[in-house]
Amino acid sequence: MNVTTSLVVIGSYFLMLIIISWLSSRKATSETFYTGDKSSSWYLVAFGMIGASLSGITFISVPGTVLGSGMTYMSIVLGYFLGYMVIIYVLLPLYYKLNLTTIYSYLKERFGVSSYKTGASFFLLSRVIGAALRLYLVAEVLDVFLFQAIGLPYWLGIVITISLIWIYTFKGGIKTIIWTDTIQTAAMLLAVGITFYFIKNSFDFSWVEVFDKVKQSEYAKIVHWETKGWGNFVLGLINGAFITIVMTGLDQDMMQKNLTCKTLGESQKNMFWFSIVLIPVNLFFLALGVLLYEYAIGEGYLQFITDEAGKSTFLLCDYSMHVETEITSDKLFPSIAAGNYFTPTLGIVFLVGLIAAAYSSADSALTSLTTCFCVDIIEKEKDTKTRMLVHVSISILLILVVLLFKQINNDSIVWELFAWAGYTYGPLLGFYAFGLMTKINIHDKLAPLVAIVCPIICVILKENSVHLFNGYQLGFEILPINGTLTFLGLLMIRK
Repeated sequence: MNVTTSLVVIGSYFLMLIIISWLSSRKATSETFYTGDKSSSWYLVAFGMIGASLSGITFISVPGTVLGSGMTYMSIVLGYFLGYMVIIYVLLPLYYKLNLTTIYSYLKERFGVSSYKTGASFFLLSRVIGAALRLYLVAEVLDVFLFQAIGLPYWLGIVITISLIWIYTFKGGIKTIIWTDTIQTAAMLLAVGITFYFIKNSFDFSWVEVFDKVKQSEYAKIVHWETKGWGNFVLGLINGAFITIVMTGLDQDMMQKNLTCKTLGESQKNMFWFSIVLIPVNLFFLALGVLLYEYAIGEGYLQFITDEAGKSTFLLCDYSMHVETEITSDKLFPSIAAGNYFTPTLGIVFLVGLIAAAYSSADSALTSLTTCFCVDIIEKEKDTKTRMLVHVSISILLILVVLLFKQINNDSIVWELFAWAGYTYGPLLGFYAFGLMTKINIHDKLAPLVAIVCPIICVILKENSVHLFNGYQLGFEILPINGTLTFLGLLMIRK
């Protein structure tokens, strides 16, 4: 895929988003930006949330994870469904009953201003980290396949990327995002489907034979009862449920979309069908990963090199077998799709899918961060000029954090995202659990101290878990542990 084609594809894609933004944001007000005037159809929200939930992390990283862990990620996905049931029957009724613009307003009513500001601040921290990680992963791919090819510095590529998001979200906000996410979800799923089609043809298989190929692959194992840590099936279910409760149900980004539905019933319907569809979609991505490895290894394109320390690296040969490039598992899908292994059409399809996956989560993150800061932190919900300034400021912050991640350059992006979530979302889990499960009042001014101390304890606990738990390394379990410690901490400061 040449540079000119890439630029035309990206330019056309963003022109489409800007047109959608213009159409959806006419007569927009602050209420439109924050709540979409509560007029969204539940099926549009449900479909668009698929793209926002999956993001570039799923599009790139999840297919690559099957090499080391098979399809055990599905246990976490099944756990997601359990978490969504809690959101549907516990959290959504609460949010609609209180008619909230941001979900952290509940903490103000239940505990007081300090708890309210603490919850909102932890969301801001969590979402900035999460959005930056997602953008960083996609930027790494765009840098290799586009920025470098046109001589664009990495930092300038990031600035342009996030500026484009600002352009199509600054006026319509969440109302625009409901529509753009629908388009972007469709583009992402279509890209994966077309990739499946090309790989099927390369094997000269029927669709039934493709299914058998995945089923019989050594990379396709889903259930690991004996595995310690996140790969264990039962632990995966538990961790998946908690991840969903906090990263969707206690996350303004995801809940802001749900709160644009006309009624509680429609919002619950949206969440139910979204949770159902998410299972086969994730299975689809993992199956793609299996086929990518089977194809690359079978054709001799992918080789494994292990050094004296036991560390493995992957060498991907180009289609002519003349050049070898060291890659990580995150880079397998983009390297195969954008290389010359298939027709150049697949490169175009991949580029569209990658951009769609990245922007379907990044645009809503930018909007929800602006909403939370304006409504919860500075409490200037109806000041349009302030909202615009905050929108620009958060865009700049995301740019800086992405560049910071570029400096530290961590390989395991998909798991690093969840690791951070365990520390930053844990206090939110504890606050909401305490508020919903007890009628106890607390000394509100001490709440920030609890929210800061508990994650620090968890960091220390995780770093020393191998020694404390007879060789067992804590993983995603740190999230419920953090929430439990926060719950106990709030109990200690009760009135």
